[in-house]
Parts: sequence; C-alpha cells; structure tokens
Amino acid sequence: MPKAEIDRRTLLRGALATGSMFGLDALFTTERTDAAAVGPNDKIKVTKIETFVLKNSWVFVKISTDAGIVGWGEMLKDDAKACAAGAMEVGRYLIGQDPNRVTFHWQAIHRGSFYRGGPIKTAIISGIDQALWDIKGKVYGVPVYKLLGGPTRDRIRVYGQVSSTTGVNAMKVGPSAARQAFKYIEGQKFVDEVAERFKALRERMGSGVDIGIDFHGAVQPPTAGLLIKALEPYHPWFYEEVVQPLNVDVMAELAKKTHIPLATGERIFTKWGFREILEKRAALILQPDICYAGGITELKIIAGMAEAYYSPIAPHNPQGPVSLAASLQLAASIPNFLIQERGDAEHSNLLAKPLPPVKNGHRELPTEPGLGITIDEDKLRAQVGEPAEYKLRQDPDDGSVIDW
Repeated sequence: MPKAEIDRRTLLRGALATGSMFGLDALFTTERTDAAAVGPNDKIKVTKIETFVLKNSWVFVKISTDAGIVGWGEMLKDDAKACAAGAMEVGRYLIGQDPNRVTFHWQAIHRGSFYRGGPIKTAIISGIDQALWDIKGKVYGVPVYKLLGGPTRDRIRVYGQVSSTTGVNAMKVGPSAARQAFKYIEGQKFVDEVAERFKALRERMGSGVDIGIDFHGAVQPPTAGLLIKALEPYHPWFYEEVVQPLNVDVMAELAKKTHIPLATGERIFTKWGFREILEKRAALILQPDICYAGGITELKIIAGMAEAYYSPIAPHNPQGPVSLAASLQLAASIPNFLIQERGDAEHSNLLAKPLPPVKNGHRELPTEPGLGITIDEDKLRAQVGEPAEYKLRQDPDDGSVIDW
C-alpha cells in the first residue's frame, strides 16, 4: 500500500500494537490520554450496546465502537429492567451511527417515537447520552466539560457526610421524628418533635455547616406547611421536595410561605418539565438527575434556562460512579452550579482506580478524557442480578398506602 494511502487510524493502531509511538506529537496537538487509535477527524461508528442491571438496582449502559473506544452511561434505578431493555431497543437505531453526533442522536431518540418523554424513556436517553459524551471526550482526548465551553470553576463543591478530614461542610437530612409523617395533617406533637430534633442538630453542627432538609415528597401539603414554618428559626439551607412534584401549583404556594429556598428536580425530566417550575417560581434550587432528566445534553440546557431565573443547579445523585462522573462534567461547565450531592462517595468498588480524594469540601476537576473514569467490568459483572423489589409502605393505623 502506498504511504499516502495509510490513514492515521491504521498508523496509530500499528504503533500501539508494536509499542512504538513514533511522532505522535506531530499528529496531534492535544495530549492523548486514551489508548484508542482515533482522532477527531477520523470516521467512527457504534458497533454494540450492552446493559447491566445490578442487584442494588443501578443500571449501566456500555456503547462500543469500531475504534476500540467505549463509553459508559447510567440510567434510572427505578424500573431498572425496563430501562435496560429500552436501551437495547435504541441499539437498533444507534448501531452503525457516528457516536460524535451526540445532540443529533438525543433528538433522534426523543423524537423518533410517537409517545415522547416519561421517566423511563428519558432515563434511556440519559444513559445513552452520557455514554456518547464519554466516547466523544475520548475521541478528542479531553474531559467532556472542555467540549461544553468549560471550565467555569477550578473545583467542585460537594455535600454528603460532614467530615473534618475531607472538609465537607454541607449535608442533608429528612424530617426526623419517631415515625414518618404519613398523616395528611400532623398534630402539634409531631411538628414539635421534628423542630426540636433539627434544632439539636443545628446546635451540634454549628452555623458553619449547611443543612438541607429533604421531605422526599412523602409529606402531605398541610403538614409541609406546618413544618416549613416550625423549622425556619433554625436556618435550614433548603427544603427539598416538600411535596410530590406532580402539582407544581401546590409547591409554588408553599414557596411563597417561607423565606427558605425550596429545591426540587429529582423526579422532573427534560427542559419542558423544569420550565413550569421556573415560570411559577415553585423552587429556587433545581436538582435535575443526570440519569433521569435527559443526560448531559439536556442538563446543560436546563442549567441555561435556570440561569435566566437566577436559579442554581445542584445535581441529584443517589446512584453510581457514572452518575457522579457525568454530574461533575456538568458542574465544571455551567456558571450557576451550587453543589454536588453525594460528591464525596467514592464508588471505588466499581472503578479501575479511585476518584481523586475530596479536599476542603471540593473535588478537583476531572482531567482524564471523556467522563474521566474507567469501569472495572469484572467487578461490575459480579454484581449483576435481580434489582430490588418494589417497596410498599402503609399507615400502621389503618393500613392505607403512604408515600415513601
């Protein structure tokens, strides 16, 4: 074959195979940190999609390419099997496509069916979107946030377990009492107990620790109204999901009754869902979930919408390492980022190498290409199994179903 006909990918694959990296700097101006022999101008296509449902209900999607680059995404942990099956269905469209057309594929998956949206469909898009961005970052040899216009900050504040070792000084708790708030209107005894327990926590932690209160949508509106007033004197950082998000008007009414910021978003998806929250001022802090609300592509748009309302983004994250890694890429690329939930969780049991440690309550910006992590597939496959069963909670007094 004439020398002129040897394309860059063939040249690089030969170099990688022999261990000789002759003249790579002459071929790329960016630092190459991914072993796949492909550059931004080379053709690449998706060859395979795989999904993994873990025993703890985490759901992962892996997208492979003909260049040897793979991308990882994570999806909604509820309805785990449905999400995994849905991603495999999307494979019929995605296999053979150029993975670098991330936004095009987002639109194609979203608009490619008559019935659009919904938590499962959007979770499927979210996982695939993360995996495609992971691939694209590796193709370009840079972290995803550098392809999104970032960085907008030097480090990322996190919250979770307050610790003098890690410097984490922000946390979140539920309304603490001897039992869950399951009555439509709780009595004074219950409300006082919640307030007294939070007061004791505030005194123990001091004013230097930010403490949010997550109602988790399990408190009925009349009780929520009582609690937000009773807790105000102890300066909660925010009230999260004070009620179920299905009726935004109810949330907006409660928001007007307190000076404490309301936060919501973990059960809201796409730009269209968050538009109503912003327009009605139902919450000041938005908490979209990158595994559920539409992936990196959509959360970047949601953050832009929120900026116009002076609302910050605090990404929701109760899940695994891909969820955290993708959320950190978003945090690094938007101006109105507030804090990352469970950003202090290492998830090292599924990673080939641990994430950099949390220092002074922050994570340093990722430096590896793509999402910046490598999944240990042996450890991942060892945890594949039947997801957690549905949870049922009942009022102990009359047996009726309650929220959880």
